[in-house]
Amino acid sequence: MPVSQTPRWKERVQTMDSPVDRIVLPKVQDASLAQDAEWCTVVCDDASRRMRFHDYHEIFKVPGLYERLFYETLECCSPSRVAHLLEDVFGDFSDELGDLRILDVGAGNGMVGDELMARGAERIVGVDIIPEAREAALRDRPEVYSQYLVADLTDLPEAQEERLRRERLNCLTVVAALGFGDIPPRAFLKGLDLIETPGWVAFNLKEDFIDERDTSGFSRLIRQLTFEHVLEPQAYRRYAHRRSVAGDPLHYVAMVARKLADVPDDFAAAFDD
Repeated sequence: MPVSQTPRWKERVQTMDSPVDRIVLPKVQDASLAQDAEWCTVVCDDASRRMRFHDYHEIFKVPGLYERLFYETLECCSPSRVAHLLEDVFGDFSDELGDLRILDVGAGNGMVGDELMARGAERIVGVDIIPEAREAALRDRPEVYSQYLVADLTDLPEAQEERLRRERLNCLTVVAALGFGDIPPRAFLKGLDLIETPGWVAFNLKEDFIDERDTSGFSRLIRQLTFEHVLEPQAYRRYAHRRSVAGDPLHYVAMVARKLADVPDDFAAAFDD
């Protein structure tokens, strides 16, 4: 993306009727505040309210707040980073993103889908467990998703599964949604199962979650999927996902892989809580 080009999220915010006056971060001098416990004070129309970063259902209700908080204030870049990495890999294969039928899991208010659409993707299906996420995506980015389901991938109703399989999806994206209990390993596996074989996967994880000492299950999951030749990694990139409230970089790893085989039927049981 040219340096002079306005980021897509900023273009969206400029057209939103947002009530957000300002965002005030707590005075934290070190990394003692855990990432999933971070919070801020949001001022709207001279009324202030404390919000925890992971209370997405509340954040999505306020137009422009998600973008102002995570992208303007904390300099998050993950949607563009992961989309760009997928585009790079596809260039190596001489393929086009327009050939993909994408399942965007943890789709939120559509920022990842927006980045994919800007790079040529034409068929994107969103899934999120939070009804407010779907409402925000339809409010802020109504043209991005061909359909958007509110669904729990750990307990997917048969009707929703049939609806997704009819789309013949061949790419799974999961950005800034894995770990912290938001999307557990079993949900990721279900998303992987919903796309065709062969297919593509693009996702990111906090770097701690791919360490062998990780307790979230994702490190073991990715290693096992690779060992079983379900996934074939194609690209791996470490980068600063965003800043913490203390101003420190939070490093994530973006990955793109090919799905070469179906997920074994008994595979998910090994990753139950």
